[in-house]
Amino acid sequence: MDIDFPLILVIAVFVTGAIALADKLYFAKQRARSVAALKANSAAESEILEAEKEPWLIETGKGFFPVLALVLVLRSFLVEPFQIPSGSMEPTLIKGDFILVNKFAYGLRLPVLGTKVIPISDPKRGDVMVFIPPHDPRYFIKRVIGLPGDHLKYENKQLYVNGEKVPMELVGAFPENAPRLLVYDEALPGGKHHPVQIYRGEPSRGDNEWVVPEGHYFMLGDNRDNSGDSRFWGFVPDKNIVGKAFAVWMHIDSMPSVPTFSRNKMID
Repeated sequence: MDIDFPLILVIAVFVTGAIALADKLYFAKQRARSVAALKANSAAESEILEAEKEPWLIETGKGFFPVLALVLVLRSFLVEPFQIPSGSMEPTLIKGDFILVNKFAYGLRLPVLGTKVIPISDPKRGDVMVFIPPHDPRYFIKRVIGLPGDHLKYENKQLYVNGEKVPMELVGAFPENAPRLLVYDEALPGGKHHPVQIYRGEPSRGDNEWVVPEGHYFMLGDNRDNSGDSRFWGFVPDKNIVGKAFAVWMHIDSMPSVPTFSRNKMID
């Protein structure tokens, strides 16, 4: 079962914040009155210290609240780390890459709800974006290919945008003696270049034509023959956007293993 960490974090901030507020408005005053009464009656020092002591729940809630609130602000509005779970974005991103996602690139959004409260910019064709797809509550990462109003076609492993064939230049073939894995440089309209991975001999997947509706985006994985994307489950609404992936900061092949930093890079 997948854990909804953002929801848990929001609840934790709310609960610890409520504890801190209740202590400030009521319980701290009660302790102060108790301490004053003990001092007036010349009570023992140990009794006074005991009366001044915060209960465990209040002490814990007040201690965790600022930390949790800071984490909530950082991961909701600034930067959030993610781990790549599959090979659907190869060769740009591989399984085990840890990436950083800019949460404010496409506007500030409310935690959990995803409602945009401050518009900043819209996704651009070629961006690598984290989002929630229409068919699954988990986070996905793909490349923005279609913008609102675009006419797209994918046929025989060739992409067309608004009636124009997207240029692809072969830049690598593996293994060299009998190449099966082909890597192309794909030049999207607007000048954005990025690598695309295709397997020779594999049938073309998801061939079709689409018109992107307003407020939606069409997403494709760079590993075209091994990616579940908009060809199969449709368009991504703006409200499901999480943020723009901008850097790889660590890689772990499998757990447990030693992290490596040789793949650290900015994401194109």
